[in-house]
Amino acid sequence: MKVNFSCKNKHSMGDRKHSNGPSSFFMQNPEIIFKELDIKKGNVFLDIGCGAGDYSFYASKFVGESGIVYAIDRSEEIIKNINSKKIKNIKTKITDITEYLPFEDKSIDICLLSTVLHAIPSNVQKNKIFFEINRILKDSGYLAIIECKKEEMHFGPPMNMRISAKELESMLNKYGFEQVSLIDLGYNYMIKFSAR
Repeated sequence: MKVNFSCKNKHSMGDRKHSNGPSSFFMQNPEIIFKELDIKKGNVFLDIGCGAGDYSFYASKFVGESGIVYAIDRSEEIIKNINSKKIKNIKTKITDITEYLPFEDKSIDICLLSTVLHAIPSNVQKNKIFFEINRILKDSGYLAIIECKKEEMHFGPPMNMRISAKELESMLNKYGFEQVSLIDLGYNYMIKFSAR
């Protein structure tokens, strides 16, 4: 397992909300995140709980014309904002991510859950998400999760909602995922899992 804790946050603080909806994208350096994601041309990338769509927009450059980015969120307004950008390789769906994910088995190369998991209150709902991600990920695919560190901060979710990297690894192991890397992003961390 690769562990890299050298990254320091050079970007703005806090979960930033702009005209397109909530986004944690500006909390950390996207170049570090996308280098670790290692998206290839032709990949199918799924942004689960996409919010403003910042990660989807960035990923669309990497997958190229032969790839697809799916941006899913339960907010019709957010999806409408993403669609207004008219980016050809981004496809959107209005979806409750705690239910069935509307994708074929083994059809996704990379799933991203960015600062979403801590906002899902029920372990039953979290478990459903992991089960569904495992179902739709290709055998060679992986899941990347960005979450707030479990540390006292003057912004972001309260401590009782935060999930540490160790807790996340323990949760995901039960669903057939194996941790492959962990990166410190300053206020957040990103942990990457492969399906076993």
